[in-house]
Amino acid sequence: MLSREQELELIDILRGVHPDEFGLDEELWTRQSLTTLIQRRFDLPLDAGAVGAYLRAWGLGPREPRERACGLCVSAVERWVRSEYPAITRAAQEHVAEVYWIGRVRLRGTMPAADVISAVSSRGRVRFMITTPTVDPPLPRDFVLRLSGEEQRTVHLIVDGSWPRNEWPRRLPRRIVLHPLPSCGRAVAA
Repeated sequence: MLSREQELELIDILRGVHPDEFGLDEELWTRQSLTTLIQRRFDLPLDAGAVGAYLRAWGLGPREPRERACGLCVSAVERWVRSEYPAITRAAQEHVAEVYWIGRVRLRGTMPAADVISAVSSRGRVRFMITTPTVDPPLPRDFVLRLSGEEQRTVHLIVDGSWPRNEWPRRLPRRIVLHPLPSCGRAVAA
C-alpha cells in the first residue's frame, strides 16, 4: 500500500504529464501504466487490483450514466440512454471503434487541488490525466486526440456535463466523434 505521502507525491508527479514522458508505451494513464510507475518510483510491487482501488477512490471507476448527471438531468439522461445510446454503439461497431464516457472529477485533499479528466470505455477500461484545476477549463484537445492513439483509431466519446459544448475542442479529425450527454449546464465535477 502507498502511504498518504506517497499517494500525494504520485498525484503531483502525474500532473500535466503523460506516460510516454516516463518511457511507458501508453498515450494516457491507465491502471497498468500507473502500476509500472509506482513500481519504478516507490519500488513497491502493487498488483493491478490494488492500483484499481486507488483509481476508484479517486473517483475514476466506471459509473452508470445517471451518476454522471446532476439531479435535474437524471430523467433526460435515462431517456437519452434508451433512445440515442443504441445508435452510438451501432455506429461504433460499424467503425470498429471504442466508446468512451468522458468526465471530470476534482481530487480534494491535494495541494493544490487536482482535476482528473477520465475516459471509461464501454468495456470498463479507464484512461486519465491529472491537471491543476483552473476556472472552467475547456475539454483538453490533447486528451481527446490521445484517446484515438498513435494508430488513430476511431472513437466515439460521450461527454458528460463537465463541459458545455462551446468548451469542446474544435476541428477534430473525423475519426473522433463527440456526443453530448444531456445536461442542464450545471457542472457535475465532484
